[in-house]
Amino acid sequence: MNNFKLLSVIFFLILSSVIISCGDKKKDAPPVGAQMQQQVITADALIVSTRRLSADIEIPGTILANETTEIHPEVSGRVVALNVREGTFVSKGALLAKLYDGDLQAQLRKLDVQLQIAEQTEKRQAELIKIQGISQQEYDLSLLQVSNLKADIDILKEAVRKTEIRAPFSGKLGLKNISDGAYVTSATIITTISQVSQLKIQFNVPEKYGSQLRTGQNINFTVDGSNKNYTANIIAAEVKMDENTRSLAIRGIVKNSDAALIPGVFAKVKIVLGQNENAIMVPTIVVQPLGRKKLVYLYKGGKSIPADITTGIRDSSSVQVLTGLSVGDTVITTGLLFLRPGADIKLKKISNS
Repeated sequence: MNNFKLLSVIFFLILSSVIISCGDKKKDAPPVGAQMQQQVITADALIVSTRRLSADIEIPGTILANETTEIHPEVSGRVVALNVREGTFVSKGALLAKLYDGDLQAQLRKLDVQLQIAEQTEKRQAELIKIQGISQQEYDLSLLQVSNLKADIDILKEAVRKTEIRAPFSGKLGLKNISDGAYVTSATIITTISQVSQLKIQFNVPEKYGSQLRTGQNINFTVDGSNKNYTANIIAAEVKMDENTRSLAIRGIVKNSDAALIPGVFAKVKIVLGQNENAIMVPTIVVQPLGRKKLVYLYKGGKSIPADITTGIRDSSSVQVLTGLSVGDTVITTGLLFLRPGADIKLKKISNS
């Protein structure tokens, strides 16, 4: 029993000494945060300078014919003549198709005979009214009959005109979609016609650039299948921004004439918005978003110091800094994931921007 008590006392003393020793070590050890703050981050940096910046954008566009439309008949009927030669040029007013109008022509002949008789009757009654052989009312009725017949003839002539499908303007015909003898309605597309002697180009610019474009401004563009650079002149812009894409539609007149320029062709439009001889540019990777703000880390006195900036035009690897940086500032470019305000920094390599 005494041996058991002795062993218990010895165990208790050993355990107490261990606990006290561990407590002293914890008091002596620095906090984890303090250990991290004492670490020095090795990083690269660049000295901010200025360089020439061309503010240009490249956006997709489409080549358009100066005028283009589908050719539809105004009335339904059977095609009795089709003068559409695909891919040829026609003049304004050229007859492209003719619908059957035999019934209308028969009605016209009938009305012509009735008009002749009515006019003869009106002439006779005009002589009779001079000698008071008939009343004024009888003469007025015969005169009304002549006017009504002339109006009916005009209506029929207009119906006959609608059976003739003519070119609305001079241009090049597309492919025909019907054959002789086909029955067509106003929904039928006989062919298309395009005025390709003069071409247009249309493209959409982002909202922020819309106010920088003006009527008369020159733009350059290229198309697939050709190594040439083409030029166009801006003639108009849409009256409002597209609410879905937040872009503005722009249209221009193409100054060049080339076989590669066909309506519907995809174009790459390059617009020079201006040039800045003293632009401050930094690598895009050094800009860190923080909520609605953007910041970079500067090297000052061996520490990392955050600086709020505003950015402008971007290119493939750099971004323009409008405010927040000055020429001669040292911007940290590596180790960005470990940077914190006031962190100790040791620079390994310094380059010029």
